[in-house]
Amino acid sequence: MTTFAGATWPELPERPLLLVPLGAVEQHGHHLPLATDTTVACAVAEAAVDALDGALLAPALAYGASGEHEGFPGTVSLGTPALTGLLVEYGRSACRWAGRLVLVNGHGGNLDALREAGARLRGEGRDVAWFPCAPAGADAHAGRTETSVMLHVEPDAVRADRAVAGDTTPVAELLPRLRAEGVRAVSPTGVLGDPAGASAQEGAALLEGLAGRLAAAVRGWDVDPSGRLRG
Repeated sequence: MTTFAGATWPELPERPLLLVPLGAVEQHGHHLPLATDTTVACAVAEAAVDALDGALLAPALAYGASGEHEGFPGTVSLGTPALTGLLVEYGRSACRWAGRLVLVNGHGGNLDALREAGARLRGEGRDVAWFPCAPAGADAHAGRTETSVMLHVEPDAVRADRAVAGDTTPVAELLPRLRAEGVRAVSPTGVLGDPAGASAQEGAALLEGLAGRLAAAVRGWDVDPSGRLRG
């Protein structure tokens, strides 16, 4: 058994490792669905869970902190303070019976909440960590990277004929304006990157790499003070 949503309590192993996908509901351009971040987080966790002894896959936490995307219809953001509180209470509750908890994060806007919640939970003596689903060299949002993964995981959900490019400036340069004005002020399409050239084959390779990194990081269990799982 690798999932626990349909299990009864006597069926659960003692002090398991719990993988919890964390995503968001937010715009992803003209071509990707609102649940893209949650879908990607779920796919990474699902691909890694069988490689980890005693691991269980939890139902996803499907909403996150997406205030920078609220200029577009469809975005639903909890905000950082509420998400932080949710993660803290989730960790406190789950760690009553789970030995370790890993939040598998699919949305960059959740990072402040993850850092704060991770540090608090670890300070309370709970063995909690988080892992970012961020391949090296990935573009920021709804570009080639996410489009490729979605073409592999949920190809019928991708409206490839509607895909358009957005601002391709490195996200580090865009961050001050993104935080101050939101994504729509920077990219009217909602895309930060360019989905051109995306493919299911590339998505499969990206997913395999992320899942392998996650599994290796869990085995190594090197956690920084904010709760980030290194590796």
